[in-house]
Amino acid sequence: MALGSRSAEDLFASARAGDRPALARLLSLIERGSDEARVISRLSFPLSGSAYTVGITGAPGAGKSTLTSAVIGQLRSAELEVAVLAIDPSSPFTGGAILGDRVRMQDHATDPGVFIRSTATRGHLGGLSLSTPEMIRLLDAVGRQWVLVETVGVGQVEVEIAGSADTTVVVVNPGWGDSVQANKAGLMEIADVFVINKSDRSGVAKSRHELESMLDLSSGSPGGWSPPIVETVATTGRGVVEMWDAVLCHRDFITTNGELVERRNQRLLEELNDIVSSRLEQRARALCGGELWNELNRGVLDRHVDPWSAADRLLDGAQ
Repeated sequence: MALGSRSAEDLFASARAGDRPALARLLSLIERGSDEARVISRLSFPLSGSAYTVGITGAPGAGKSTLTSAVIGQLRSAELEVAVLAIDPSSPFTGGAILGDRVRMQDHATDPGVFIRSTATRGHLGGLSLSTPEMIRLLDAVGRQWVLVETVGVGQVEVEIAGSADTTVVVVNPGWGDSVQANKAGLMEIADVFVINKSDRSGVAKSRHELESMLDLSSGSPGGWSPPIVETVATTGRGVVEMWDAVLCHRDFITTNGELVERRNQRLLEELNDIVSSRLEQRARALCGGELWNELNRGVLDRHVDPWSAADRLLDGAQ
């Protein structure tokens, strides 16, 4: 039976049995936001909660993809199954991911214990679409023990990755910029582990000193975790074991003090709020009709009506 003619339930059962094309099809349905995505969510939700999610983020050119590839190798050496969501910029023409799976992490493309998926931001602020939590949940439900979420650099660090990961790794390079700009980018708030990649270059000591100075000035995490700073050269594998040990230490720390449960609960509540907001917007558009919607959009742009008043009229019209 062709994939396109199979039900979400049938595809889900096949994906649970190890059918990779079925899993890829399910992820596409989620990314598209189709009606089947709700079915997939209902199927995945009760079977999820076991996988551990690691976010890998940082500025463009930091070497995130190479580091992710090295981490995959580390996990596979321990015979652990891993899935990777590579969040790419959206194509302005199709809305799909510009960068494809095959240009990343070539060494693992044929490994049955590795599943790599490029997914599009679809213009969503911060680089993560609303579908990302659902995609992570599906990968969890089909038995992937580890899920790596690698975000693309779009000129700033994607702070939003912290909202979808249990542990967030922030990758920087020697000479990455002054501490003031780093604080503006939100690094201190989201990093559980800092990695100075390409540490065979000059400027490592200065970058480490800047990070340490910022950590000294920050209030630290509520649970008392202080992000370690690990130096790596992802192209050669140097420091990758130490980096992964730091991730495992953070996992043990937040598991022991209960913070892991709190983080996951908070993510679920935020996801619920995002879904409600999205559904309300869709309902308002459908019930108000295009004429009122366009009229109020023009009114805001012409400064004849303020955004709050426009929103009230839209919501009143949707009742």
